[in-house]
Amino acid sequence: MISPRLSAIFVIILWAFCYPLITIGIVFAPHLTFAALRALTAGAVLLLVAVCLKEPLPKGSSTWGWISLTGFGMTGLGYFGMFHAAEFVAPGLATIVANTQPIFAALLGYVLLGERQALRGWIGMLIGFAGILIVAGPQIFGGEQLSTGVGVIYVLLAALGVAAGNVAIKKLANRVKPAMAMGLQLLIGSVPLMIIALLTEQPRDLEWSTSFIFSLLGLAIPGTALAFWLWQSALRDIPLSQANVFSFLGPFFAITIGAVFFAEKLTLTVLIGVGVAAFGVYLATRPEPPGDRAALE
Repeated sequence: MISPRLSAIFVIILWAFCYPLITIGIVFAPHLTFAALRALTAGAVLLLVAVCLKEPLPKGSSTWGWISLTGFGMTGLGYFGMFHAAEFVAPGLATIVANTQPIFAALLGYVLLGERQALRGWIGMLIGFAGILIVAGPQIFGGEQLSTGVGVIYVLLAALGVAAGNVAIKKLANRVKPAMAMGLQLLIGSVPLMIIALLTEQPRDLEWSTSFIFSLLGLAIPGTALAFWLWQSALRDIPLSQANVFSFLGPFFAITIGAVFFAEKLTLTVLIGVGVAAFGVYLATRPEPPGDRAALE
Protein backbone atom coordinates (compact mmCIF):
# COMPACT_ATOMS: atom_id res chain seq x y z
CA MET A 1 0.00 0.00 0.00
CA ILE A 2 1.46 3.36 -1.10
CA SER A 3 1.59 5.95 1.67
CA PRO A 4 -0.66 9.02 1.25
CA ARG A 5 2.35 11.33 1.08
CA LEU A 6 3.98 9.32 -1.70
CA SER A 7 0.65 9.33 -3.52
CA ALA A 8 0.51 13.13 -3.19
CA ILE A 9 4.03 13.50 -4.59
CA PHE A 10 3.18 11.22 -7.53
CA VAL A 11 0.11 13.36 -8.26
CA ILE A 12 2.32 16.48 -8.40
CA ILE A 13 4.54 14.72 -10.94
CA LEU A 14 1.51 13.81 -13.06
CA TRP A 15 0.21 17.38 -12.92
CA ALA A 16 3.62 18.79 -13.85
CA PHE A 17 3.33 16.97 -17.19
CA CYS A 18 -0.04 18.57 -17.95
CA TYR A 19 1.19 21.92 -19.24
CA PRO A 20 3.62 20.37 -21.74
CA LEU A 21 0.85 18.06 -22.98
CA ILE A 22 -1.49 21.03 -23.32
CA THR A 23 1.19 22.84 -25.34
CA ILE A 24 1.45 19.85 -27.70
CA GLY A 25 -2.28 19.54 -28.28
CA ILE A 26 -3.39 23.18 -28.20
CA VAL A 27 -2.26 23.82 -31.78
CA PHE A 28 -4.81 21.28 -33.02
CA ALA A 29 -7.89 22.40 -31.07
CA PRO A 30 -9.62 25.52 -29.73
CA HIS A 31 -8.69 26.05 -26.09
CA LEU A 32 -11.95 25.40 -24.29
CA THR A 33 -13.00 22.66 -26.69
CA PHE A 34 -9.77 20.90 -25.74
CA ALA A 35 -10.42 21.52 -22.04
CA ALA A 36 -13.97 20.20 -22.24
CA LEU A 37 -12.81 17.06 -24.07
CA ARG A 38 -10.19 16.46 -21.38
CA ALA A 39 -12.76 16.72 -18.59
CA LEU A 40 -15.34 14.61 -20.43
CA THR A 41 -12.86 11.87 -21.26
CA ALA A 42 -11.42 11.70 -17.74
CA GLY A 43 -14.86 11.84 -16.14
CA ALA A 44 -16.17 9.04 -18.34
CA VAL A 45 -13.13 6.88 -17.55
CA LEU A 46 -13.55 7.39 -13.80
CA LEU A 47 -17.29 6.70 -13.87
CA LEU A 48 -16.63 3.50 -15.80
CA VAL A 49 -14.16 2.51 -13.08
CA ALA A 50 -16.74 3.43 -10.41
CA VAL A 51 -19.35 1.22 -12.06
CA CYS A 52 -16.89 -1.67 -12.30
CA LEU A 53 -16.04 -1.21 -8.60
CA LYS A 54 -19.76 -0.94 -7.75
CA GLU A 55 -19.27 2.39 -6.01
CA PRO A 56 -22.62 3.87 -4.85
CA LEU A 57 -24.01 7.19 -6.04
CA PRO A 58 -23.61 10.11 -3.60
CA LYS A 59 -26.50 10.90 -1.30
CA GLY A 60 -27.59 14.19 0.23
CA SER A 61 -27.70 17.78 -1.05
CA SER A 62 -24.60 18.73 0.94
CA THR A 63 -22.52 16.03 -0.72
CA TRP A 64 -23.76 17.00 -4.17
CA GLY A 65 -22.97 20.63 -3.33
CA TRP A 66 -19.34 19.82 -2.56
CA ILE A 67 -19.11 17.73 -5.74
CA SER A 68 -20.50 20.67 -7.74
CA LEU A 69 -18.07 23.11 -6.10
CA THR A 70 -15.21 20.79 -7.02
CA GLY A 71 -16.45 20.60 -10.60
CA PHE A 72 -17.02 24.32 -11.10
CA GLY A 73 -13.87 25.34 -9.21
CA MET A 74 -11.18 22.78 -9.97
CA THR A 75 -12.41 21.63 -13.37
CA GLY A 76 -14.39 24.60 -14.70
CA LEU A 77 -12.39 27.61 -13.55
CA GLY A 78 -9.17 25.61 -13.22
CA TYR A 79 -9.22 24.36 -16.79
CA PHE A 80 -10.47 27.69 -18.15
CA GLY A 81 -7.39 29.42 -16.78
CA MET A 82 -5.00 26.57 -17.51
CA PHE A 83 -5.86 26.15 -21.19
CA HIS A 84 -5.96 29.88 -21.95
CA ALA A 85 -2.59 30.31 -20.23
CA ALA A 86 -0.98 27.80 -22.59
CA GLU A 87 -1.12 30.41 -25.38
CA PHE A 88 0.85 32.99 -23.41
CA VAL A 89 3.10 31.24 -20.90
CA ALA A 90 5.88 28.68 -21.33
CA PRO A 91 5.03 25.27 -19.79
CA GLY A 92 7.61 25.39 -17.01
CA LEU A 93 6.63 28.89 -15.91
CA ALA A 94 2.91 28.08 -16.05
CA THR A 95 3.31 25.04 -13.83
CA ILE A 96 5.36 27.04 -11.34
CA VAL A 97 2.89 29.92 -11.09
CA ALA A 98 0.05 27.42 -10.71
CA ASN A 99 1.75 26.20 -7.56
CA THR A 100 0.71 29.37 -5.75
CA GLN A 101 -2.53 27.53 -5.03
CA PRO A 102 -1.28 25.85 -1.80
CA ILE A 103 -1.36 29.26 -0.12
CA PHE A 104 -4.91 29.94 -1.32
CA ALA A 105 -5.97 26.44 -0.28
CA ALA A 106 -4.35 26.79 3.16
CA LEU A 107 -6.26 30.01 3.78
CA LEU A 108 -9.54 28.47 2.63
CA GLY A 109 -8.79 25.33 4.64
CA TYR A 110 -8.27 27.43 7.76
CA VAL A 111 -11.61 29.20 7.27
CA LEU A 112 -13.78 26.33 5.97
CA LEU A 113 -12.13 23.21 7.39
CA GLY A 114 -10.65 24.53 10.61
CA GLU A 115 -7.24 23.15 9.63
CA ARG A 116 -4.40 24.79 11.51
CA GLN A 117 -0.68 24.45 11.17
CA ALA A 118 2.38 25.67 12.99
CA LEU A 119 3.93 29.05 12.22
CA ARG A 120 6.82 27.25 10.53
CA GLY A 121 4.37 25.76 8.03
CA TRP A 122 3.09 29.19 7.04
CA ILE A 123 6.64 30.54 6.81
CA GLY A 124 7.59 27.57 4.63
CA MET A 125 4.71 28.29 2.25
CA LEU A 126 5.60 31.98 2.03
CA ILE A 127 9.23 31.10 1.29
CA GLY A 128 8.03 28.67 -1.38
CA PHE A 129 5.91 31.44 -2.89
CA ALA A 130 8.94 33.75 -2.80
CA GLY A 131 10.83 31.16 -4.85
CA ILE A 132 8.02 31.18 -7.40
CA LEU A 133 8.21 34.98 -7.65
CA ILE A 134 11.97 34.82 -8.18
CA VAL A 135 11.53 32.44 -11.08
CA ALA A 136 8.50 34.13 -12.65
CA GLY A 137 9.41 37.78 -12.08
CA PRO A 138 11.86 38.33 -14.96
CA GLN A 139 9.48 36.73 -17.47
CA ILE A 140 6.44 38.63 -16.20
CA PHE A 141 8.00 42.08 -16.28
CA GLY A 142 10.47 41.70 -19.11
CA GLY A 143 10.07 41.37 -22.85
CA GLU A 144 6.46 40.80 -23.90
CA GLN A 145 4.91 42.18 -20.75
CA LEU A 146 1.26 42.13 -21.84
CA SER A 147 1.18 38.60 -23.21
CA THR A 148 3.09 37.08 -20.32
CA GLY A 149 1.13 39.10 -17.76
CA VAL A 150 -2.19 37.97 -19.23
CA GLY A 151 -0.98 34.39 -19.18
CA VAL A 152 0.00 34.62 -15.52
CA ILE A 153 -3.44 36.03 -14.68
CA TYR A 154 -5.06 33.03 -16.34
CA VAL A 155 -2.83 30.66 -14.35
CA LEU A 156 -3.67 32.47 -11.10
CA LEU A 157 -7.40 32.13 -11.87
CA ALA A 158 -6.81 28.43 -12.36
CA ALA A 159 -4.95 28.30 -9.04
CA LEU A 160 -7.88 29.92 -7.22
CA GLY A 161 -10.30 27.45 -8.77
CA VAL A 162 -8.06 24.53 -7.85
CA ALA A 163 -7.71 25.81 -4.28
CA ALA A 164 -11.48 25.96 -3.83
CA GLY A 165 -11.80 22.54 -5.44
CA ASN A 166 -9.21 21.10 -3.09
CA VAL A 167 -11.21 22.22 -0.06
CA ALA A 168 -14.29 20.56 -1.56
CA ILE A 169 -12.38 17.33 -2.27
CA LYS A 170 -11.25 17.24 1.34
CA LYS A 171 -14.89 17.52 2.39
CA LEU A 172 -15.74 14.61 0.09
CA ALA A 173 -12.76 12.45 1.02
CA ASN A 174 -14.61 10.32 3.55
CA ARG A 175 -18.12 10.67 2.08
CA VAL A 176 -17.88 9.41 -1.49
CA LYS A 177 -15.59 6.87 -3.16
CA PRO A 178 -12.85 8.55 -5.23
CA ALA A 179 -13.73 7.26 -8.71
CA MET A 180 -17.40 8.19 -8.32
CA ALA A 181 -16.80 11.63 -6.76
CA MET A 182 -14.06 12.68 -9.17
CA GLY A 183 -15.84 11.29 -12.22
CA LEU A 184 -18.99 13.25 -11.38
CA GLN A 185 -17.15 16.50 -10.64
CA LEU A 186 -15.28 16.28 -13.95
CA LEU A 187 -18.53 15.86 -15.89
CA ILE A 188 -20.16 18.72 -13.96
CA GLY A 189 -17.15 20.96 -14.55
CA SER A 190 -17.14 20.16 -18.25
CA VAL A 191 -20.61 21.71 -18.70
CA PRO A 192 -19.60 25.40 -18.41
CA LEU A 193 -16.52 24.68 -20.49
CA MET A 194 -18.66 23.19 -23.27
CA ILE A 195 -21.15 26.07 -23.15
CA ILE A 196 -18.44 28.75 -23.38
CA ALA A 197 -16.67 26.76 -26.11
CA LEU A 198 -19.83 26.57 -28.20
CA LEU A 199 -20.45 30.30 -27.75
CA THR A 200 -16.92 31.56 -28.39
CA GLU A 201 -15.13 28.90 -30.48
CA GLN A 202 -15.58 26.72 -33.53
CA PRO A 203 -15.29 23.15 -32.23
CA ARG A 204 -15.29 21.85 -35.81
CA ASP A 205 -11.83 23.42 -36.18
CA LEU A 206 -10.49 20.59 -34.02
CA GLU A 207 -7.92 18.47 -35.89
CA TRP A 208 -7.86 14.82 -34.77
CA SER A 209 -4.15 14.34 -35.43
CA THR A 210 -2.00 11.66 -33.79
CA SER A 211 -0.30 14.33 -31.70
CA PHE A 212 -3.63 15.69 -30.49
CA ILE A 213 -4.97 12.26 -29.56
CA PHE A 214 -1.73 11.50 -27.68
CA SER A 215 -2.00 14.81 -25.85
CA LEU A 216 -5.69 14.35 -25.00
CA LEU A 217 -5.30 10.80 -23.72
CA GLY A 218 -2.20 11.71 -21.72
CA LEU A 219 -4.02 14.61 -20.10
CA ALA A 220 -7.28 12.77 -19.52
CA ILE A 221 -6.15 9.39 -18.19
CA PRO A 222 -2.90 9.68 -16.18
CA GLY A 223 -2.91 13.49 -15.86
CA THR A 224 -6.53 13.78 -14.73
CA ALA A 225 -8.38 10.54 -13.98
CA LEU A 226 -5.52 8.78 -12.19
CA ALA A 227 -4.29 11.99 -10.55
CA PHE A 228 -7.69 12.91 -9.11
CA TRP A 229 -8.30 9.38 -7.90
CA LEU A 230 -4.97 9.31 -6.07
CA TRP A 231 -5.44 12.85 -4.75
CA GLN A 232 -8.79 12.21 -3.10
CA SER A 233 -7.46 8.92 -1.71
CA ALA A 234 -4.50 10.78 -0.16
CA LEU A 235 -6.77 13.43 1.36
CA ARG A 236 -8.67 10.76 3.27
CA ASP A 237 -5.62 10.24 5.49
CA ILE A 238 -3.75 13.55 5.68
CA PRO A 239 -4.86 17.18 6.16
CA LEU A 240 -5.22 19.29 3.03
CA SER A 241 -2.61 21.78 4.26
CA GLN A 242 -0.03 18.98 4.56
CA ALA A 243 -0.87 17.30 1.26
CA ASN A 244 -1.05 20.54 -0.67
CA VAL A 245 2.37 21.77 0.38
CA PHE A 246 3.88 19.05 -1.81
CA SER A 247 2.71 21.19 -4.74
CA PHE A 248 5.81 23.29 -4.12
CA LEU A 249 7.79 20.33 -5.47
CA GLY A 250 6.21 21.20 -8.80
CA PRO A 251 9.00 23.64 -9.71
CA PHE A 252 11.56 20.80 -9.70
CA PHE A 253 9.47 18.73 -12.09
CA ALA A 254 8.31 21.70 -14.17
CA ILE A 255 11.79 23.09 -14.75
CA THR A 256 13.13 19.66 -15.67
CA ILE A 257 10.28 18.99 -18.09
CA GLY A 258 10.58 22.45 -19.62
CA ALA A 259 14.32 22.07 -20.13
CA VAL A 260 14.15 18.57 -21.60
CA PHE A 261 11.14 18.95 -23.90
CA PHE A 262 10.89 22.69 -24.61
CA ALA A 263 14.51 23.89 -24.40
CA GLU A 264 13.69 26.37 -21.62
CA LYS A 265 16.83 27.95 -20.22
CA LEU A 266 18.05 27.06 -16.75
CA THR A 267 19.30 30.51 -15.77
CA LEU A 268 20.92 31.36 -12.45
CA THR A 269 17.75 33.22 -11.42
CA VAL A 270 15.64 30.12 -12.10
CA LEU A 271 17.99 27.91 -10.11
CA ILE A 272 17.98 30.33 -7.16
CA GLY A 273 14.18 30.49 -7.25
CA VAL A 274 13.83 26.72 -7.31
CA GLY A 275 16.30 26.45 -4.42
CA VAL A 276 14.28 28.95 -2.36
CA ALA A 277 11.06 27.05 -3.13
CA ALA A 278 12.73 23.78 -2.10
CA PHE A 279 13.74 25.29 1.22
CA GLY A 280 10.14 26.37 1.74
CA VAL A 281 8.97 22.79 1.15
CA TYR A 282 11.53 21.55 3.65
CA LEU A 283 10.27 23.93 6.35
CA ALA A 284 6.60 23.29 5.69
CA THR A 285 6.88 19.49 5.68
CA ARG A 286 9.14 18.98 8.70
CA PRO A 287 7.44 17.16 11.60
CA GLU A 288 6.07 19.50 14.22
CA PRO A 289 7.92 19.62 17.56
CA PRO A 290 5.77 18.47 20.50
CA GLY A 291 5.40 22.04 21.75
CA ASP A 292 4.10 23.30 18.41
CA ARG A 293 1.74 20.33 18.07
CA ALA A 294 0.29 20.92 21.51
CA ALA A 295 -0.24 24.59 20.72
CA LEU A 296 -2.38 23.65 17.72
CA GLU A 297 -4.62 21.23 19.62
